[in-house]
Amino acid sequence: MRTDLRHRSTSPLTRVRNLGILAHVDAGKTTVTERILYLTGATHKRGEVHDGTTVTDFDSQERDRGITIFAAAVSCVWGGHRINVIDTPGHVDFSDEVERSLRVLDGAIAVFDAVAGVEPQSEAVWRQADRHAVPRIAFVNKLDRAGADLDSAVRSIGERLHTVPLVVQLPIGQEDEFTGVVDLLRMRSLIWTAGRDTYEEGPVPVALREEALRRRRVLEEAVAELHPAALEEFCERSAVSEQTLAGALRDLTRTGEGVVVLCGSAYRNCGIEPLLEAVVAYLPSPLDVPPVRGTQDGAVQERAADPAAPFAGLVFKVNSTATGRLTYLRVYAGTIQKGDAVLDAGAHRSERIGRILRVQADRHAEMDRAVAGDIVAVVGLKAARSGATLCAPAAPLLLEPPTAAAPVVTVAVEARSRLDADRLATALARLVEEDPSLAVRTDPETGQTVLSGMGELHLEVAVEKIRRAHGLEVGVGRPRVAYRETVARGVSGLAYRHVKQDGGAGQFAHVVLDVEPLKPAAADGSGSAEGFEFLSTVTGGRVPQEYIRAVEAGCRDALAEGPLGGHPVTGVRVTLTDGATHSKDSSEMAFRTAGRLGLREALRAGVMALLEPVVEVTVTVPDDAVGAVLGDLAARRGRVAGQAARSGTAVITATVPLAELFGYASRLRSRTQGRGTFTTRATGYVPAPASVSGGTLSS
Repeated sequence: MRTDLRHRSTSPLTRVRNLGILAHVDAGKTTVTERILYLTGATHKRGEVHDGTTVTDFDSQERDRGITIFAAAVSCVWGGHRINVIDTPGHVDFSDEVERSLRVLDGAIAVFDAVAGVEPQSEAVWRQADRHAVPRIAFVNKLDRAGADLDSAVRSIGERLHTVPLVVQLPIGQEDEFTGVVDLLRMRSLIWTAGRDTYEEGPVPVALREEALRRRRVLEEAVAELHPAALEEFCERSAVSEQTLAGALRDLTRTGEGVVVLCGSAYRNCGIEPLLEAVVAYLPSPLDVPPVRGTQDGAVQERAADPAAPFAGLVFKVNSTATGRLTYLRVYAGTIQKGDAVLDAGAHRSERIGRILRVQADRHAEMDRAVAGDIVAVVGLKAARSGATLCAPAAPLLLEPPTAAAPVVTVAVEARSRLDADRLATALARLVEEDPSLAVRTDPETGQTVLSGMGELHLEVAVEKIRRAHGLEVGVGRPRVAYRETVARGVSGLAYRHVKQDGGAGQFAHVVLDVEPLKPAAADGSGSAEGFEFLSTVTGGRVPQEYIRAVEAGCRDALAEGPLGGHPVTGVRVTLTDGATHSKDSSEMAFRTAGRLGLREALRAGVMALLEPVVEVTVTVPDDAVGAVLGDLAARRGRVAGQAARSGTAVITATVPLAELFGYASRLRSRTQGRGTFTTRATGYVPAPASVSGGTLSS
């Protein structure tokens, strides 16, 4: 239902912006966030990443490593607008933090390095934002660096992200001489003088006027191609007015048809005020996004962003602190106050709101209530997990939770002392509660406690958190990757008869299965339902429909462990071609058992292949170290996909098995005298060579 426009124009929600800062590691996300907080008066001193004084990187590990690890929420006010910001990690190992943050955001600022342009993780988080339909504006940062090139960065945005970049600024000066920008909408210059906290506005410099007019014309033409109102005005007047252009840019941003591109240098405090103005002008308020959708008794329902509507909110982060359990919540509809009872719709459990906090990273300000559009932390919830829906008990609604990625790297962990075993179990349970991309299980063969995560760094951070937060000495085994198994050659017509008679009602089920590999495009290597397809060609009612569903469920059960090494099975199609029932002894349980045991027998009878996870590695090294790095990548079974020169360095892109990357950081440092860096991005699974298969089986 559309919100009444007269009510909308006066609603406080029109002055709220919920946005995230997205980028590749080291592109400057945290510095941009720090400058936003400083210029809006939320902080009184500019924090620096290299000094460990930033607000959002408050965890000791973040300050030690110099990177963002945990998504941090902050809030500020600009021009009468409440801006809630989530600074997200840029490292691939912590992409699940980005996923959970994007689920509750209305917009985002994508930050790009003016030298590197679109980097691998920039592309990955952009795709995540695409999946959630989150409108974005782009900020090309670090224009003061040697080799900075706005046009090159913009070209990479268009080519790699498949969007239309709409550049609204022209830099004044290059590299060390960068001092400001030309605003192409208002045709004015904005100059930041060293030592000043704000800019000086003036006319476009004479030397840049011709170039500014040319770029304004390019912007008008690009917008006119995408926006009907701008096209109509352009055809009538051969130009587009500032007002029409601004409205068109807002519409194109919110539909995702184009992305507004601004530029600056956050470290030098240049370009942040126009960025904030663009956030207010172009990114949506909670009223500008579609009503949140959920289910109630199986029926899909919508709930508008209205403080007077029944309460509905989504938990996107849980954090245990020294003072208690903090539950981070996006309020989509309704109002909550201290002491209110709420329903955890997924767990059908009642909870009570103890306190409501406005979040400023690791600092909090108490609030009396939170309304639709707010992002807050609440105290008092005992069991709500990340992804839980909280709603009014009288109007239940279940929202879709964020999806957690499947872990790909595993280590065995154990307490140094037997007396600490229980404390370790408690610490691991708390870790998994805070970070759903971590998983803990007990290996049935060895009895070891196994911790799984998204990468080597992810697990290092998790183990170090146990040591620091809980004071535990923890032993860690060598990392292992999560292999998968798939069908290389299947079997046809495998008959399996399940008969059990031990007094009373018996069990009888007879199934005939064809098992074959899925086409590579359908086998995603995740071991999930997308890598499995079940068909039935049974005719004449020989197997009733309810029993066919039971056979499918049994086959899915069998995919948990393959015959090669007990790894999950993916990339398989199973067809039920025939079967038989018994008038008294057949049941859904019997056919589920027949499906499970029958598929296991079929997998053992066919030819299986092992799949290993691979990642795209982007290595940046000095020119004189290229040969050594290429040789090392080849030794790690890497396949080089590309190589480019950039300001005295080489950027090498290669696909490498994840198992071969353990310890690569130290090896790269030694081969490049500490000057080389690398990033990774998961790309899926590929067949493992016989040497790996043999090693896995023998282990």
